[in-house]
Amino acid sequence: MKVYNYISFYWDEAKQEYVKDYTEYEDYEGPVALCGSGGGGDTKVEVRYAEYIEGYHHMFLDAIHNFREEITGGLNNPWNFLPYTNIICDDAFFGAGYLISSFPSLYDMFGKFMAGLDIEVLWSQVFEDTVNSPVVDTLVAAEAALMDADIEANILPRFQTGMRDMNSVMASTYIIGKAMIEDARVKARSKYQAELHYKLIPAAVERWKVHLDWNKNVTTVYAELMKFYFMARIDVDEANYSQIAKGNLWQFTCFEFERAALGAMQAAQNTRTGTAGESGVKGILSGALSGAGMGAVGGPWGALAGGVLGGLGGALS
Repeated sequence: MKVYNYISFYWDEAKQEYVKDYTEYEDYEGPVALCGSGGGGDTKVEVRYAEYIEGYHHMFLDAIHNFREEITGGLNNPWNFLPYTNIICDDAFFGAGYLISSFPSLYDMFGKFMAGLDIEVLWSQVFEDTVNSPVVDTLVAAEAALMDADIEANILPRFQTGMRDMNSVMASTYIIGKAMIEDARVKARSKYQAELHYKLIPAAVERWKVHLDWNKNVTTVYAELMKFYFMARIDVDEANYSQIAKGNLWQFTCFEFERAALGAMQAAQNTRTGTAGESGVKGILSGALSGAGMGAVGGPWGALAGGVLGGLGGALS
């Protein structure tokens, strides 16, 4: 057989291929080692570890498998997502039996409290109810009664006694005196009524302002309530759908951790810690697997110790 030391080729434009033009070789008739999978056949690479390492790895996989069976099986399993109950947003937000449709729309509320509001008519109503209310008439009547009682008990007796002492009871002076007393009574009553009305005008203005602010605040609070409801509705729906998805994917999530355990001997693995269906057990599993992967560099005992410590850290977190 020939053992080539040098081969020269050139490019043939007509044939459009390389053509061998010079070779250097030696004849050889000695022993030859043949390739077992020659001709482009399939190749198989098998990575093996020491028997004691593989034995501990099998123990680790059995422990992960048993734990996965425990946390994914049975309706009464505390790790299972099935007991989760969807939150009804309207019941949680407004109370049982009340829906968003139970409340008038924001436009209706605005039309009721703001759009049809006439501040002039409102002022007239508030002024009339405050300044000329029946309570004012009652106060004026009570004050007039007090003045009449004082006139009857004090002023008229003194006036009549004085006129009698002067023998002027039958004279015109007596009539004029009584008229002056009555005039003073009417003026005092009118003055009291006018002062009372005047002092009530600021109260009427304040009531008018409070009424306007009330209409505005009702519409504002209603708008905030509507906005807050729809924001809460989005969050609640997202939480409900998320929990449903996590419950349906929970077993697949556990398989993801088991897959990571299978590759724990290949040093640290990229484990998905935020997979769908995660629960409180996620911290234990991910901590154990990441600890085992990091400890694998130090041998089987390092992997097992890392798994235990990582699991404890995940449980504490």
